[in-house]
Amino acid sequence: MGVSAKEKAATEKEIIAAAESALADLSRVRDSVGRVIFGQETVVERTMVAILAGGHALLVGVPGLAKTKLVETLGIVLGLDSRRIQFTPDLMPSDILGSEVMEQDENGKRYFRFIPGPVFAQLLMADEINRASPRTQSALLQSMQEYHVTVAGARHDLPAPFHVLATQNPLEQEGTYPLPEAQLDRFLMQVDILYPEIEAERRILLETTGVEEAKAVNVLTGERLREIQALIRRMPVPESVVEAILDLVRSARPGMGNADTDKHVAWGPGPRASQALTLCARARALFDGRLAPSVDDVHALAEPVLQHRMALTFAARAEGMNVRDVIARLVKAGG
Repeated sequence: MGVSAKEKAATEKEIIAAAESALADLSRVRDSVGRVIFGQETVVERTMVAILAGGHALLVGVPGLAKTKLVETLGIVLGLDSRRIQFTPDLMPSDILGSEVMEQDENGKRYFRFIPGPVFAQLLMADEINRASPRTQSALLQSMQEYHVTVAGARHDLPAPFHVLATQNPLEQEGTYPLPEAQLDRFLMQVDILYPEIEAERRILLETTGVEEAKAVNVLTGERLREIQALIRRMPVPESVVEAILDLVRSARPGMGNADTDKHVAWGPGPRASQALTLCARARALFDGRLAPSVDDVHALAEPVLQHRMALTFAARAEGMNVRDVIARLVKAGG
């Protein structure tokens, strides 16, 4: 049965009303985060977009750029139960997931009880994720993809919403275990954190070294965040945006008739990249106060969504190119 024009109009009206309510909430979120984290507006926007789209983000930057502060602030503002794990080479899977302990009741009967690990949080910060062994990294993979963990054959569901914000230091690679491609693909975005501009750094100096320091205030609840995430999935995507996403992602794959890509890209992004761009474009539009995504959203999100889902050829690396250069070329060619 088809949907009548009246029902369609009612649905559109309902989405617009819900979106306008969400816009007001997200404006308050932006203001609250902005009081504590400044000079990193793009980073805040991209991280928020990843959360609003229901995914995980990989934050890449040298130490001291407020990555931990950002995650802590988002946890407070969004009303999420947040935890932090410092990844080290000797970290075991049970240190993340939890473990079973044997206990005895008053009748002397023994039984196993599951003690949840820090992964049972709504917002998990995985600090320096590439310092842990592959076995420990893979323990996090199931929870990121399937939203539950399995310990001793028993399934334990994670709280909802559940988001992982992992950090990596791009410079110090000694003693690290690079994340495998399959796990990188589970991150909706890779957010690069750069040094702040001089005016932002001046404000950081003045506002964070005094007696009083700005504190984040709670704006949302976990339940309200889930409502906004569900709304984003209902937002309409214009045909031009869908075509722009398909053209961009397919042009980044070798063997698709693009000579430049064939020369510079060893392997390109899969369909998960297209899904990520579609969700993130909607989330960015809403976070910026708009009710529908545009092609500009796709171009703005191309780098954080695609860069960890591609690898360059030896020839491209020999020319001194990096993945961001290749993506910028593809965006320019498609724009």
